[in-house]
Amino acid sequence: MTEKTIPLLPCRTELIQSVVDFYTALGFETTHLQKSPYAYAVVERGAVELQLYGMKDYDPATSHSSCYVLTEDVDGLHAAFRSGLKAAYRRIPTRGLPRIGPLKDMSYGVRQFLATDPTGNTIRVGQMISGGGEEKPATAPKETFARALHMADLFADSKQDYPGAAKIIDRVLSLEDEQPTPVKRVQLLVLRGDIAQRLGDMEGARGWLDEAGSVQLDAEEREAARDALARLSDLRG
Repeated sequence: MTEKTIPLLPCRTELIQSVVDFYTALGFETTHLQKSPYAYAVVERGAVELQLYGMKDYDPATSHSSCYVLTEDVDGLHAAFRSGLKAAYRRIPTRGLPRIGPLKDMSYGVRQFLATDPTGNTIRVGQMISGGGEEKPATAPKETFARALHMADLFADSKQDYPGAAKIIDRVLSLEDEQPTPVKRVQLLVLRGDIAQRLGDMEGARGWLDEAGSVQLDAEEREAARDALARLSDLRG
């Protein structure tokens, strides 16, 4: 017997059409949609099925609803989602609701990105990069700057604690007895600029992003920092 798990995600009742439109932009097909006597929708993309139910007083700003989708082509899905969102919204939304985040190689062996719908549900899409096996626990690396990047990522993306994430990066970049590698410096600076934008500090964001763009990288380092450099281009655009 084959089992299947179907996430049931809450949705503010009057937003259900905009939520369905968001998933349509991501390439999902709407297989069920009703608005009365209560709001309910089912969207499917290949083997992935999501069901959304309406709640009258649901607050998207405080939503913690999420599910994880494992794939064998996270880069391809990220590109497809971005393309669909750009066609639907005439831009790629990276802040507020809805939004799509950058691709990142996480320290626990997963390459992933986050997409959040208009009602605050976050779909995490990931691919194992740890050489097979099950996902590792999200333990922090021991190296100073890798650990700071790991923790700042968690604060920013999982907890949406942007001031906390900024504090972690500011502290580690102010160290005098240790210095990050060029790749880690770029990654930290780009994330810091991203956080500044999310906090509405556009002038500060420009400074962080300009500093990231000024870091000299050789070909091997540019490859290692490819995700951060792609994010830098998006944020500057």
